[in-house]
Amino acid sequence: MNSSNVRQIIDRPVLAGHRESVSKGGFPIGAQRLLYRPLRNCHLSMAQKYLTYKDAGVDIDAGNALVERIKPLVAATRRPEVMAGLGGFGGMFALPQGRYREPVLVSGTDGVGTKLKLAQQLQRHDTIGVDLVAMCVNDILVQGAEPLFFLDYFACGRLDVDVAADVVKGIADGCKQAGAALIGGETAEMPDMYAEGEYDLAGFCVGAVERDGIIDGSSIEAGDVLVGIRSTGPHSNGYSLIRKVIEVAGDSMIDGVPASQAMLAPTRIYVQPVLALIDEVSVKGLAHITGGGITENLPRVIPQSTHAEIDTSSWDRGPVFDWLADAGNIAIDEMRRTFNCGIGMVAIVAASDLARSLSVLTEHGEDAWAVGRIADGTGPVRYL
Repeated sequence: MNSSNVRQIIDRPVLAGHRESVSKGGFPIGAQRLLYRPLRNCHLSMAQKYLTYKDAGVDIDAGNALVERIKPLVAATRRPEVMAGLGGFGGMFALPQGRYREPVLVSGTDGVGTKLKLAQQLQRHDTIGVDLVAMCVNDILVQGAEPLFFLDYFACGRLDVDVAADVVKGIADGCKQAGAALIGGETAEMPDMYAEGEYDLAGFCVGAVERDGIIDGSSIEAGDVLVGIRSTGPHSNGYSLIRKVIEVAGDSMIDGVPASQAMLAPTRIYVQPVLALIDEVSVKGLAHITGGGITENLPRVIPQSTHAEIDTSSWDRGPVFDWLADAGNIAIDEMRRTFNCGIGMVAIVAASDLARSLSVLTEHGEDAWAVGRIADGTGPVRYL
């Protein structure tokens, strides 16, 4: 059909609906003879072209191009236990033979909150994937689990292959830091669900720990010491408030860097140093200091008959948190229950293990301090 002509004459026989009782033409008398005649000048409206998925906003070719771009990134995270590459319906991972006697699987899932909005506004997409991995693996680390594998979910309104590849690069970098294999994920292009340039992320990880090595806080007692490990900044929590402070106070400088850029420092991944610490001393408890700060997160891992006492003079919270408090006029209690205030992970050890704990963490490149202790009596965290 000529595409310039949207009407097509249909010249085919159609049922005329006449009945003729005749004996000629091979029909017996009384039989119904269906007479057909051409239908002339009948015009049907036709689309100028066939619709495709791409016309609806989903570019299958772009999705395939992304898969090819990220294959080397994914391959760089591979562990010997991975049993399949990209492209299958499910990722497969064999638990390492002889590594565990009685393994318990530990899973975690998380996102990065509105830190995504800041990254998108600044067009910085190559480290937000590190944040995604960190939020998941640090959570399962709290129970003593070694991260084994990771999967991601990336959703957008229109797939920009370069942006998505940058995000996956960050995810792969995070997986390498954590020692986890990136074994799969989902890229969802959903027109009209997200504004131009926006995307969302979610991550999922699985780790393993020996049943008798699970860290559950049950052995924590009064007199135990809290070892705080430095954070790189707000990590991935409190960014709705952070963006509000920047909006109100302006994007001023912090140590020579615009505040907005300083806030994008990737979340610290504590896997390797903390696993090393677990190998060296008896770690009684761990707390990942995320949303809610020390105030909300420490009580989650200590016995209800105890409480934590924090020596706020034992560490320097850092210039980012000083700027937030000053520029946003944020009260100290609000700071403590919103941000990590410079401590991203807390390990709880016996006082006799303090010196060795600090030494191990320092050997693995971490800044760590004795930031408090466990005391008898139910109650909230006390700041001294």
